[in-house]
Amino acid sequence: MLNRNAVSRFQLVKACMLVTGLLATGSIYADSQSAAPLQLAAVSDGFNVETTFAATCAACHNAGVANAPKPDDAAAWNTRMEKGIDAVMVNVINGLNSMPAKGLCFNCTDDDLKAVVEFMYAKSQE
Repeated sequence: MLNRNAVSRFQLVKACMLVTGLLATGSIYADSQSAAPLQLAAVSDGFNVETTFAATCAACHNAGVANAPKPDDAAAWNTRMEKGIDAVMVNVINGLNSMPAKGLCFNCTDDDLKAVVEFMYAKSQE
């Protein structure tokens, strides 16, 4: 039997997956055309960090769901980055608390995911 917190986490991940699916199918539009995409890590051919962020990360990170650091929250990102990018990437790849492994971007390479993390971190420092 699931406890109340487990059900809440499950419902949270399910809601994020729904919104992520809507973003990926274009049912909800994000303004990713306004700036050139940042590509800080060695990413896969055709990888676009802003599109990937909008499709797989924005649903939770823009709203701060389950304490996900918002892209404009310097304090939250600085606290996480104090551990170093490698420690942050372990959490991204394996998942942490309510965040699922790879943030549900299963076609992303580790470098792709690192580029998205660097994108969000850079946004927090603007």
